Amino acid sequence: MAQPITTDQPDRAAPPAARSVARDFLLARLGSLFAILPLGVWSVNHLWNQFAASNGAAAWEASVEGHQSTAGAFVVFVLVLGPLLWHTVWGISRMFRTRPNTDLSRLSNIRYWLQRLSATGLLLFLGAHLWLAWFQPRFIGGHAEPFTGLAHEMHFHGPTLAVYLAGTLGIAYHLANGLWSFSMGWGLVVSKSGLAWMERISMVVFVALLAIGWAAVYALYSAGLNT
Repeated sequence: MAQPITTDQPDRAAPPAARSVARDFLLARLGSLFAILPLGVWSVNHLWNQFAASNGAAAWEASVEGHQSTAGAFVVFVLVLGPLLWHTVWGISRMFRTRPNTDLSRLSNIRYWLQRLSATGLLLFLGAHLWLAWFQPRFIGGHAEPFTGLAHEMHFHGPTLAVYLAGTLGIAYHLANGLWSFSMGWGLVVSKSGLAWMERISMVVFVALLAIGWAAVYALYSAGLNT
């Protein structure tokens, strides 16, 4: 049977099933990688920038919007929204193609469903957040989102407050649990003791991210009283 001319070409001599497994493996690794780099890093930085609201409007605007420009918006689009789109498409395909493993513990299957539930909620939250807080004001209104407008909505519009509380909860859980699955999927942690330690680390990450996110929401909510 004919062999590939160069080693960097796909081996068509391999059975279709083997090529499918290899393709799925590569896509899974890329989807998992994009969840951490750059999406995870950007999400943590974005939550921390929002936390600047605890120091007032000027601090929030300097932290969240002070570095923004047309070039900066383009960089965000390429380096963040590109991987986000990839991760979203990959994640949706996995939701339809995978099922929980009944041979695993009940906790593992609960985490399986919570990860997918948080992913669905995040898809809706991020879509609304990117449109209302970034794309609409900057590219249609011609200006950055004002602190007073966001704080006012957070304080006087109950659905906005509820969505942001749920959204930051989803971000914290999805990223923390994704960190655990990333370390396992990439072979960074393989032993039972290592997985147990990684589970503890993920819990700490979840609590820390949730604390930062909800503290930022509370700061915006409090500031809205005076708008």
